[in-house]
Amino acid sequence: MTDLLRHPLWQGDSLGSPLPDTEHGVSVSLPLWRHVIGYEEKDPEVVSKFRSGYPRFCCPPVVSALFTEATKRHARKGEAALVFPRAIHAERCVAYVMDRSALEPDQCRVVEFDSTHPLGVALFPEAMMPLARQYWRFCGEVVSTRQAADALGLSRDSSTKADGQAAHRTLRQRLSQLTGQSTDDVFLFPSGMAATFAVLRMLQQLFSHRRTIQLDFPYVDVLKVQQQYGRGAVFFPVMDEGAYAALKERLKSEPIAGIFTEAPANPLLRCVNYERVKAMAGDVPLVIDDTVGTVVQLDAFRYADVVTTSLTKAFSGKGDLMAGSVVINGASTHAAAFRKFMRGHADHQLWHGDAVALELNSRDFPERVQQACKTSAWLYEKLITHPKIGRVWHTKNEGGAGHQQLQRHPDAQASLFSFTLKEMEKTPAFYDALRVCKGPSLGTNFTLACPYTLLAHYDELPWAESCGVPRDLIRVSTGLEEPEDLLARFEQALAL
Repeated sequence: MTDLLRHPLWQGDSLGSPLPDTEHGVSVSLPLWRHVIGYEEKDPEVVSKFRSGYPRFCCPPVVSALFTEATKRHARKGEAALVFPRAIHAERCVAYVMDRSALEPDQCRVVEFDSTHPLGVALFPEAMMPLARQYWRFCGEVVSTRQAADALGLSRDSSTKADGQAAHRTLRQRLSQLTGQSTDDVFLFPSGMAATFAVLRMLQQLFSHRRTIQLDFPYVDVLKVQQQYGRGAVFFPVMDEGAYAALKERLKSEPIAGIFTEAPANPLLRCVNYERVKAMAGDVPLVIDDTVGTVVQLDAFRYADVVTTSLTKAFSGKGDLMAGSVVINGASTHAAAFRKFMRGHADHQLWHGDAVALELNSRDFPERVQQACKTSAWLYEKLITHPKIGRVWHTKNEGGAGHQQLQRHPDAQASLFSFTLKEMEKTPAFYDALRVCKGPSLGTNFTLACPYTLLAHYDELPWAESCGVPRDLIRVSTGLEEPEDLLARFEQALAL
């Protein structure tokens, strides 16, 4: 496998390569600006080169092959199939499709893939595939590449179910120790979005017919899952004084199921004032996603009732699997109800091969995070004074009081930063010349950059800009490279 620290996939001929370059890489190389545009516009010259893709957005080949095999085995004429880790996930997909269409009950169904591999197969009319894929994306209950390869007989994972159970126990204990919460309050999911979706379902069941609130501009699908699957979301894209005043009035005038926010927000690295929000919220549950900040650097449990995390990112580091977690704050007034829901909806297990791989990947999680965050803070100080850089977003200048409220130590920062160039028209040339891996995702052991707004909001760029997110923004997740080496790569690209 290519050493991406020393030999990143950054040139045009790497288009479509998995990042990392294995059959399980969850990111995909988009090395040139025109490749990003081509991907968003579904240009065959670009997408035909893909050997991977972020699994919720662009199914890896082995997962697509699993869909094809499920269709061949189980679909009737005019039907299509999606495959999920378990039948309950497929049932939720079918319910989602039925709720948003005029289909009759007998037009959708769920079957098992086979007796050896009890994956859930959702079957529905072919015309409903875009709607079903929307569920797959927003709700994150996805089949992993390892599980798909095993079900198709393409490869056999050497781990056993017993190995997976042992890895689950170790992972839950590891997260318990890091968070300071009980092992019994740690739950694992097939992706970070699946974890967020589980919390949303929990809030909707406990506080039915209530909307949620999203504070600050979040990662795109965190907002969309609330809008698409919940009762709707009240969105505050920028938490200025006016927004805090409006939030206070909203909480007085309308029963709310929960408040969602990030620590810090992706991609602008801002933190809301958690102490202030918690005081306003009273008994309304506060849900904090600490994926970007990480539990190593921040203690979200000082204010959160429940914390969600994409373990795909820094916790794993290698970028070769998907996973997520929900951790309940045992001191929350809602802890007993939350615990009961999570235990009663026990569909939160990773496939055994993924659990074993995640346990191995995460053994040095704290050390990796500390190194990547130090490099990010050092690069920030260098780039803010560069004559060609317009603006840099980093927790050092954007985190504010909220970040300070959660810091585990004074130097705690994020490994993520975003920036723009003073001359926007030169951004494509800079991006093309930058000698780091380029593609979606973050938290990998290797540095990863992307034109975030184009990738996440291509069909709604004016809206994103109205929320303060520039269309030419570049987001960078620093890895474990030598800081001076990384700086030299940025300076070389900026010199063009």
